[in-house]
Amino acid sequence: MTLTPLQALITVIMLIVGTVLTRAIPFILFPSNKKTPPFILYLGKVLPYSVIGLLVVYCLKGVSLASSPYGLPEAIANVAILILHLWKNNTLLSIGAGTIIYMLLVQNLII
Repeated sequence: MTLTPLQALITVIMLIVGTVLTRAIPFILFPSNKKTPPFILYLGKVLPYSVIGLLVVYCLKGVSLASSPYGLPEAIANVAILILHLWKNNTLLSIGAGTIIYMLLVQNLII
């Protein structure tokens, strides 16, 4: 699908407006001189863990334990992530190394 120049301009403007609004609304709703509502503080504590849980479920939903490689690359990468995170307590290292391990297993070692 090819956009006309007018359609492309409208699309870019809408993206800019949407981005600015999503960046500005929290500062408008929760200014620094007012106390943040307890519900928002609660969400700030629980949502990161919920999102990670959701991502883990989403990433593992298509793993077949009935056919080769029986989920071994995923299991090995997840164990590596867990061990690295417990050892170094560095999220970026854990996710990066887990991704590299998984990709190496899928592309080179596991057929």
